[in-house]
Order: sequence, then structure tokens, then C-alpha cells
Amino acid sequence: MTVRDLREHTAVLDTLDPDAPPADLEPLREIVGDARVVAVGEGCHFVREFTTARQRIVRFLAERCGFTVLAFEFGFAEGRALARWLAGTGGETELPGMHGTTFSGVTGDMARWLRRHNETGDHPVEFAGIDVPQAGGTLRPVLEPVADYLREVDPDAVPLVETALTISGRFDGASMALAGPGWGEMERADQDALTAALARLLLRARALEPHYVARGGRDRYDTALRDIEAACHTDYMFGAMSALFAGGGLPLDTSVRERFMSATMRWHMERAAPGTRFVLAAHNNHIQKTPILYGGEPFAYPMGHYLARELGADYRALALTHTAGSVPEMEPDGTPGTGFSVVDTPVDPPGPGGVEGALIGAGLGEAITLTDLRPFAGGPFPGRIRSQSAEMEMPVADAFDGVLCSPTVTPEVTVAF
Repeated sequence: MTVRDLREHTAVLDTLDPDAPPADLEPLREIVGDARVVAVGEGCHFVREFTTARQRIVRFLAERCGFTVLAFEFGFAEGRALARWLAGTGGETELPGMHGTTFSGVTGDMARWLRRHNETGDHPVEFAGIDVPQAGGTLRPVLEPVADYLREVDPDAVPLVETALTISGRFDGASMALAGPGWGEMERADQDALTAALARLLLRARALEPHYVARGGRDRYDTALRDIEAACHTDYMFGAMSALFAGGGLPLDTSVRERFMSATMRWHMERAAPGTRFVLAAHNNHIQKTPILYGGEPFAYPMGHYLARELGADYRALALTHTAGSVPEMEPDGTPGTGFSVVDTPVDPPGPGGVEGALIGAGLGEAITLTDLRPFAGGPFPGRIRSQSAEMEMPVADAFDGVLCSPTVTPEVTVAF
């Protein structure tokens, strides 16, 4: 790849202002093509520029390309309440499930912008959550609705839910940064009892499908079953993350959450009208099409890897990155409420082996740029991209179809310096 090649396939954007005319985003149409799912990433959470870039891209894809659903790295169960609020239905007067700043990507500003877009625009978008509950911090968002459902269709199974809620309530929190270590401090018997209760609940729900559907209808059954599956995946991740935080764990273990997200994305697609097009917003690490590498070895299979394998050309991935000198980084420290602090963290200048360094070398590092990576797929191209406060090794042009780069990073939360 030459500097000339990179410049030829890179467009300079006018702004990240979501309310500005979107004409400069027209090069994105070529990257998107006819894909049914277009994933839009972010190199780290809590960055204002990534939020506004996503808003602008969602608006462009909705207004000019016919996308009608925004799926997000946000809890499957919590997403149902947020979807009602964004649509102006359901009776919620306050933003549901948005106490303070979230780290799943849906900040309060993003949610309010989406609701305003739906209220004032001609191209509203529906919302769908695809992730485990509360970023893997608690089972309550999925199990409490399941308990209500079972009281109607299968009261005998409610004690299984109550057992799971009682045990998980001893250690749950707002994120896996709290729940993982908390799970690890429990007695092995309690850990096993939680897993056993959830396994029995899942197997019973699957076996009694005719009974449940007859009493509550197909849609409610499908949703409740997915909630139970979310609980089982989250329970697995309690153990996986506890081991990871302690410096151990099974290889590729975090793939379990990724597989849940990809399968939930497919769950939404299967229930949408034919031809429905989805924007999918999640961290770059979740949407990349190639395995996540650590030390040159596969560390996890991301959601985007599964979706690319299953959807082929119907899946496109756009990374968001930056050339700034610092980022808001999450530092696990047991902080009450989250389990981590957000700290403004200096990062090394982009090197020549990364996509950001290549853009700087091409004289584009101070501009907002959109690069079409498809012409470079399978060929020589930088093999690193920024992720949080580090760089990640990967075949960037195979992992993503495009990359949007911002020259600045503005934290969206109060950070510790």
C-alpha cells in the first residue's frame, strides 16, 4: 500500500455534527452497499466524537439508505424498555435504565438524540438491545421479567428463578468488573447451585414450549426464552471473567458473550420484516470480522466474526478510531456502583504499523477521515489499530470494511486526572 493508494480511498469529512447536512458521508454508501447489517464501532467508550459520529452515521443510513433499526451493545432485556421510550410509547417519562452515564455505549445524550430524531425526523429508527444484562453485572433485568411470565404460565418453575436471584444478589453490580470478582468470592456450592437453577430453568422452558405458547403466546415465549438464555450466558461469564481477572481462565472463554450477541442480533433479524436493514453499534473489538488476537494467538471470536461467517456480504463493519494523545480508559478498582474508574490516559503516538500512523503519514492525521478498506483486503496494509489505551494487532483491512478517524478525543464523563 502506498500513500497515494491510501489518499485515493480516503474521504475528508466536513464535521461530526449530527445535525449538519450529510452530503459529505456519501462515500459511506459505497462501503455499505446492499448489506443488511452495518456495524459501527468505537475504539473506546466515553468518547464524545464517537457518539456524535454514530449519530451522524445513523441519520445518514436512515435518511439516505433505508435503515430502520438500531441494534446496540446494550442489554437485550433493558433494550425493550428503552425502545418504548425512544418510540414515545410505554408511558415512561424518564429515561429507563440510564442512571448516570452508561459504559455500554448508549449514553443519556445518545438516547435523547435518538428520541428527538424519532420525534422530529421523517425516518425514525427502532431500537434493539443485543447484549447480556447490565454489561454482565447482574441477572435481575432478565430474570425479573421471566419470573412475572412464569407466574402466569408455569408457577411451579418460579422457585428456580427465585433461587437464582437470591444467589446472584449476593455479588451482582453495575458491571462485570464488580460481578466477576464477587462471584469468585462465593463458595463453590453456591456457584454450582446458581448454574444448576438456571440450567433447569432453561431445559424446562425448552421442553414445555407447547404448554408455554398455549398459555402466553408465541412472542412472549420467544422473549422469555431469550431472557433465560441471557441469564445462562451471563452466569458463564461470571466465572470466565472472575478467572480472567485473577490471571487465569480457559482459552477463548470470552467468546461466549460474543456468541450470545451475534445470536441475539440474528434473533432480531429473524423477527423483522423481510428486507429490514440494521445499524449495529458496538465496540470495535465486538464488530471486527477477524478473531481477536493477543500475543499473536486468538484470544476470542468476536460477534462480528460470527456475523461475517453467517451473513457474508450482508455484513459490513466500520471501525471508529482517533489520532489524539489520550483517551478515557476504564481502570478496574472496585469503585462502588461500577467497579472501575474512568481515567484520562495518555497513549503513545501512532506508529507506522498502525492505521492511524498511516493516515498521519499520508498527511490526513489532523482531518476527520473515512477510509474504504475493501481495496486493501487480503493485501499489504497496516496490521494494528488503537483499542482503548493500547494498540491491537489484527489484519485491519480484513477485520473492517472501513474506518472513520477523528483527530480529537473529548471524554463524555468526568474523568480522574
